[in-house]
Amino acid sequence: MTGPFAVVSLLVLLAGLAVAIYRQWRQNRTLRAQLEAIATDLQHLQQSCARLVPAGVLQHLIADGVKSGIDAAAPERKVVTVLFADLVGSTAMSDRLEPAVLARVLNGYFQRMSDAIHEHRGHVAHFLGDGIVAYFGALQPNPWQSSDAVRAALAMRAALREYNVELGREGLPLLALGIGIDRGVGLVGLVGSRERMEYDFVGRTVNVAARVQTLTRIHQADILVTEALRTELDARFVLVPMPAEFVKGIAEPVVTYAVREGPSAAAPSAGEAGDR
Repeated sequence: MTGPFAVVSLLVLLAGLAVAIYRQWRQNRTLRAQLEAIATDLQHLQQSCARLVPAGVLQHLIADGVKSGIDAAAPERKVVTVLFADLVGSTAMSDRLEPAVLARVLNGYFQRMSDAIHEHRGHVAHFLGDGIVAYFGALQPNPWQSSDAVRAALAMRAALREYNVELGREGLPLLALGIGIDRGVGLVGLVGSRERMEYDFVGRTVNVAARVQTLTRIHQADILVTEALRTELDARFVLVPMPAEFVKGIAEPVVTYAVREGPSAAAPSAGEAGDR
């Protein structure tokens, strides 16, 4: 009886072990599925957050945790180039179009303008109605930030022309754009309340860029830059000086330059060719 009993005992032991292994396998499979679901949710959350928080700040938050990420993006003084863009005649257009059509037209406009800004290392900070505020050199040091901003403005001009062709085919109103660009020192970082914080640039430069944008209607030029920005530009940009004008909130008349065209993207300047 000893032999058969030992065999039976061994079989029972093996059967119990097999059951335990199977249960562990099912548990591991369940855990794996849960981890994959969590990873997918995190990816979707990151993608959603990326639409609200600059990518550089978001990476800090993910890698170092929320508290250290906020500390890493604490306000600091930087030189930043600010691009302020606004649609011309948008009020009349909004009165004419049905809400769904207006939303589609504006979304198409915002997407194309944002793409042009991002392609030139800019960061879209705010949509203000139909206006756009973008920063260059705020997230990372960029010695070519001013030239990048003007290249972005030229790309926005070209993108709007192409978009107007599409709108014209549908019988929709054509869009016109005014862009003001300035460069200056201000505070950059996460600012706000406990409930809501934004990565922003605080300084006179934002107001100047907004005021310069309003001068595009007076000077009949779609892209205007300030003297402070002109001195930092690639010399191959074609600029036309405009008469100095007083604007709200600034004591001295503002000198601006209309941007006609820029250097070829295929032919960077000597200083940029070796460093980019």
